[in-house]
Amino acid sequence: MSARTTLRALPTLLRVAFAEAVAYRAEMLIWVLSTTMPLVNMVLWIAVARDAPVGRFTEADFVGYFLATFAVRQLATSWAAWLINWEVKQGTLAMRLMRPISPLWAYGMESVANFPLRLVVAVPVILLSVALVGAKAVPQHAWQWGFFVLALVGGWAIAFLANVAIGALCFFLESSERVLEVWLVLFFVCSGYMYPVELLPPTLRTLIDWLPFRYQIGLPVEMLTGAFGWEESVRLLLAQWAWVAGLGAVAAVVWTQGVKRFAAFGG
Repeated sequence: MSARTTLRALPTLLRVAFAEAVAYRAEMLIWVLSTTMPLVNMVLWIAVARDAPVGRFTEADFVGYFLATFAVRQLATSWAAWLINWEVKQGTLAMRLMRPISPLWAYGMESVANFPLRLVVAVPVILLSVALVGAKAVPQHAWQWGFFVLALVGGWAIAFLANVAIGALCFFLESSERVLEVWLVLFFVCSGYMYPVELLPPTLRTLIDWLPFRYQIGLPVEMLTGAFGWEESVRLLLAQWAWVAGLGAVAAVVWTQGVKRFAAFGG
C-alpha cells in the first residue's frame, strides 16, 4: 500500500462514509440524546453557584462551559473500538484487509464524514451560548479561534487513536470492550466533561495534566471559552499533541501486531 494509493482513495472513502452518515442519521440523533450529561451538570452547577461563584465560575460561566462541552463532545469523538470489535467477531474485517488501503483510514474517514451533520448540532449550541452568556462565551481573537480548532482536531485524534488501540486489543483478548469501559470511566472523571478540571484540588489537577483525558474534551472547551493566554495555550497544545503522537505510535504497534494474529470467523 503506497502513500499515493491512500491519498487517491481518501476522497472516495469520505464520500461513501458521508452517504452512510446521511442514510443513518437517526443513529446520530440517538448519539446526541445520549450525550446530554453536560446539560444536566450545567443545571446542577448553576444551582451550586447561585449564592456565590465557585472558583472563577459564576452561573453564566457554568452555562458557557457546559454548552461548550456539549458542542465539543459532538465533534471530538470516535466509535472505532466498537466497530473493530464487531468486525473481528463477525469476521468481516477480512474483507477490509483485502483492500489496498489500511482499514484504519476507512475508520477515520467514517468518523470525519459525520462532522458536517454534527456541526448542525454543535453550531446552534455555541450560538445559544453566545446569546445567553455574551461574547465571552467564544474566543475574542483570531489566534484563539485558531488554537481552538487545533485543540479540537487534537481532541478528536486522541479519541480516535485511543479507540483504535483499545479496539485492536480484541485481537489478543476475547473482547476489548471492557477495557473501553474503563477508559470511558476515567474519561468522565478526568476530562472536564462533568466539571471544570480547574475546580479539582491542585495535586489531583497536576495528575490529570499528565493523562490524556483532559486533552480530549477539557482543553478544546477551555480554548473555546477563552480560559488561557497565549503562553499557557501553547504549552497545553504541545502537551496535547505529544499525546496524539504517543497514542498514534501505540495504536500502530497494537494494530500491526494484532492483524498478524487475525483469523476470520463467524458469518
